[in-house]
Amino acid sequence: MHISISGKPHYILTASCDSRVGTVARVSGFLAAHGCYIDDMHQFADGVTGRFFIRISFYGEPGRTPALDTLRSDFHDVAQSEQMEWAIVDAALRPRVLIMVSRFDHCLVDLFYRQRTGELRMDISAVVSNHPDLQALVEAQGIRFVHLPVTPQTKAEQELRLMELVHETQSELVVLARYMQVLSDDLCRRLRGQAINIHHSFLPGFKGAKPYHQAHARGVKLTGATAHYVTADLDEGPIIEQVVLRVDHSYTPDKLAATGRDSECRALATAVRLHVERRVLLNETKTVIFD
Repeated sequence: MHISISGKPHYILTASCDSRVGTVARVSGFLAAHGCYIDDMHQFADGVTGRFFIRISFYGEPGRTPALDTLRSDFHDVAQSEQMEWAIVDAALRPRVLIMVSRFDHCLVDLFYRQRTGELRMDISAVVSNHPDLQALVEAQGIRFVHLPVTPQTKAEQELRLMELVHETQSELVVLARYMQVLSDDLCRRLRGQAINIHHSFLPGFKGAKPYHQAHARGVKLTGATAHYVTADLDEGPIIEQVVLRVDHSYTPDKLAATGRDSECRALATAVRLHVERRVLLNETKTVIFD
């Protein structure tokens, strides 16, 4: 259990439900009755979908606030009455994250750096790749590297192995850091809200293997990158973060690609941070982000 500077355990509650009168009062009343002090609260009611979203950071009172498991059990009645999707976690919990890559290493190296410096409060459980190129780089960081080559004949078998690795390493998030393989519809459904992809374009936009060349051919003035949750609809998942850059006629395809690599790193790192800090809630095909 995490102990804050004040000596009190720190928790985060996230929840979503249909919009109705009294939800905030019920949740805050529950926390007050359990000796909890709210230090940060964000809420949003979507008038289009009719859904309500809330994120609360709070501290427990030693000797009065029950242990986390009991707190969750006690909250169940409130959640059931509100028909909530919810979670209460220890704010000090470092989520375990499995990263997937192919041959490009810029996003992977950036995530390594941000994790090592503490900007991303997570533990990297393993790196999975369909190519062996980055094995030495990964293992030099003391991180497990798993090579899962994918062919049309082995795709189903390797995706099964991937899910076994997710469970084996107790990973709660999968990050596709320029993993150049399309995941099956079944795997996307199993990883709903638990897998983030970085797309090398400002979605919706140019798709395919050479988006920067397509952008150059069209004379674009804006380029960027999009981090989103993975869904069965290719590159159409709920968007978490986008980085946009203004460019001009002087940019060659190579210069666009170099600029794009920086955008990809920034967008992916922000999306991962928001997720591991429990700041992203799914809202049908969109996201609600409390930053």
